[in-house]
Amino acid sequence: MNDANTMSLPATQHLQLERDGSVLYVTLNRPAARNAFNTAMLDDVTNTFAAIRDDRTLRTVVMRGAGGCFSAGADLKEVAAARQSTQAHDDTMRFSRRFGTLTRQVENAPQAVVMVVEGAALGGGFGLTCVSDIAIIHAEAKMGMPETRRGLPPAQIAPFVVNRIGLTQARRIAVCGDMFDGERAVALGVGHYLAHTATELDQHLADVLGRIRRSAPGALAATKAIMLRAGRAEMDQLLDDAAESFTHCALGAEGAEGTRAFIDKRAPAWEQQ
Repeated sequence: MNDANTMSLPATQHLQLERDGSVLYVTLNRPAARNAFNTAMLDDVTNTFAAIRDDRTLRTVVMRGAGGCFSAGADLKEVAAARQSTQAHDDTMRFSRRFGTLTRQVENAPQAVVMVVEGAALGGGFGLTCVSDIAIIHAEAKMGMPETRRGLPPAQIAPFVVNRIGLTQARRIAVCGDMFDGERAVALGVGHYLAHTATELDQHLADVLGRIRRSAPGALAATKAIMLRAGRAEMDQLLDDAAESFTHCALGAEGAEGTRAFIDKRAPAWEQQ
């Protein structure tokens, strides 16, 4: 469901959406199923990120789960039900592939994406954490890729986990179906901030949101786009495109305001937005 202040956002079945100025709070809301992803919740997240794609007044997306749990990953009841379908192969493949598409969509969002992780962040929930810009993780969170223990590969999230923590650690976690706590997740590079209490989670979040607000929205989006192509695009082409992006920003309104603010020794206008 949508908050009254977010009328431009899509109607959702399994998300709570609340916009507060330049921040959109996205809460996965299937607590009875540990916020596992079924088709409807895949639709909800996909439609939400599509709706905000071109909104530069929105600076940050904060994702977390209802009921003290981030997400247990794919809804295995729906996966099991698909086996009974007359189109079991196509239905199962479509469900799996859609999660990869959604994960890329979250990764490529022009806004800063902050994950606040507590409780379970397994399988797909772990994969989503691995595409955040910033992850704040509770020390008692339960994270990892237990798919192989269920007779399944972590098919759609594996590439994102490798990109986050490297091939060697990702292989160890995946082939063993390992699960671990928040402290280990931060040590591996999955997360950036460790919290031991709910109060610490909120304190870290408030601090992160304040620092993101110092970044110009257009420059933030351009920076993410450049970084996400590193290692995936031919270097000279990437540097040419990055120079074009720099020029666009430097000669635009944000570049002018940022330069004036630096000279005037004041905060730029976007910090107040």
